[in-house]
Amino acid sequence: MTEKQYTISGMSCNHCVMSLKKELAKVAGLEIRDVQVGSALVAYDPAAVQEGAILAAVEEAGYAVVNSDAVAAG
Repeated sequence: MTEKQYTISGMSCNHCVMSLKKELAKVAGLEIRDVQVGSALVAYDPAAVQEGAILAAVEEAGYAVVNSDAVAAG
């Protein structure tokens, strides 16, 4: 599994968090680890989930990905 932290612009409240979670939940094979105002932490198998699907879900929710960073396995 790959874990990635996305920095997201345009979010300002808990409604934004819920909207983003709803769209990310539509991406088959994606595990939502944490969503907060301005960020999302997800895990997925790159062989099963294309990163473009994650970016599209963020855009569908009305936000934009500013940056993404792989998270080291702990």
